[in-house]
Amino acid sequence: MERFFKLKENGTNISTEILAGLTTFFAMAYIIIVNPKILSAAGMEWGAVFLATIISAIIGTLIMGLVANVPYAQAPGMGLNAFFVYTVCFGLGFTWQQALSMVFICGVINIIITVTKIRKYIIKSIPRSLQNAIGGGIGVFIAYIGLKSANIINFTNDTGAEVGLGASIHGSQIVPEISNFKSGELATLLAVIGLVITVVLLMLNVKGAIFIGIIITALIGIPMGLTSMGDTQSFKDAWAALPSTFGVIFTKEGLVSLFNDPSKLAVVFVTIFSFSLSDTFDTIGTFIGTGRRSGIFSDEDEKAMETTAGFKSKMDKALFADAVATSIGAIVGTSNTTTYVESAAGIGAGGRTGLTSVVVAICFALSAFFTPLVSAIPSAATAPALIIVGIMMLSSFKEINWEDLSEAIPAFFAGIAMGLFYSISNGIATGFIFYCLVKICKKKAKEVHPILWVVTGLFILNYVLLAITKVG
Repeated sequence: MERFFKLKENGTNISTEILAGLTTFFAMAYIIIVNPKILSAAGMEWGAVFLATIISAIIGTLIMGLVANVPYAQAPGMGLNAFFVYTVCFGLGFTWQQALSMVFICGVINIIITVTKIRKYIIKSIPRSLQNAIGGGIGVFIAYIGLKSANIINFTNDTGAEVGLGASIHGSQIVPEISNFKSGELATLLAVIGLVITVVLLMLNVKGAIFIGIIITALIGIPMGLTSMGDTQSFKDAWAALPSTFGVIFTKEGLVSLFNDPSKLAVVFVTIFSFSLSDTFDTIGTFIGTGRRSGIFSDEDEKAMETTAGFKSKMDKALFADAVATSIGAIVGTSNTTTYVESAAGIGAGGRTGLTSVVVAICFALSAFFTPLVSAIPSAATAPALIIVGIMMLSSFKEINWEDLSEAIPAFFAGIAMGLFYSISNGIATGFIFYCLVKICKKKAKEVHPILWVVTGLFILNYVLLAITKVG
């Protein structure tokens, strides 16, 4: 195991990797329940999506760990699954079988641009200032996820009346504010308790502080009625439902039907383009944001990426693993499988090799049989881990010259705005756009890498096409 994963070389050991794997798993285990809930709204069977979610996570994460030897976990991505249901199926009128087919094509495209090293060259074209901004931005984003999932942040209108996220109130604006801890806000109280416990453990230099914090918080949640066994389908029922999604993209309802209507071809291509662009830059952002600070993707690794033959670096292999996982997930029956930003929780706990990913994959496999137990861990128990890891990642911002507006403006959009937009890819997109704009204004357009010009143009084109599609 030492020789395969090169534990000593990466400054880690078996116990640390196991703790890191458990930390990552519990930070992202919510997807096991949430993904079937979202995709079933489009008409897919809950049990089938439940198993498809687990299978795609296992395969994608194992490829990441055993091939690339990096501590990243994969599963169907939040945001992309909502786009799948509410935009592609409900908004554009495609069937879920056709939407799965588009996800499969997206995965194939990502495999092609990875094998041809286009994704690698995109990463190399991003200037160091923007890479640091993306790193800090991932910290803002993941901390915001933690604050929101713990209900520490509530959304109110400007009169102070509390409203649900996404609600619309005529004549007023919806703004975030700190929870007022009214009676009944037990989940918020538990999250705050967990945050305090985790901070104390970290300050006392307790090994495995983040994971221990999750477990202690979950135990405290038992008498509060927040940590309880969930009611879900049995493994047998889910297995019986799996054929309804497995391989459906290869039937007449899938890829064949997708290109039957010439009038919809333009919309099909725009949707695939949007899937691919978002998936690609969510992954790139996660790798840049977590890999550089932790040393997982070092400068030496970047030099290895310059080779033209084969996959010689961790980054090459990790990008390939991510691309393959999307197509595999679509075949099994789920929306885009992507590298999870919650992997940062395990990296923050010390995970440095693929052993962390293998542990996560094992946990996903076991969860198929113990879903009620896994789902018992409330989001209030994992939220503190995300908040703390987000704080750790903010150190990347110190490398940015905030006094120079030509550097600060793009960095703001690629970093701070990433959390405000609640989207990694949109944060990167606006960062790129303003970086190019600043360079043009400073008459330094030649400093912008040609690939960055192309990618920025594609982002702008994507926004225009999406706007036209929605209007149409």
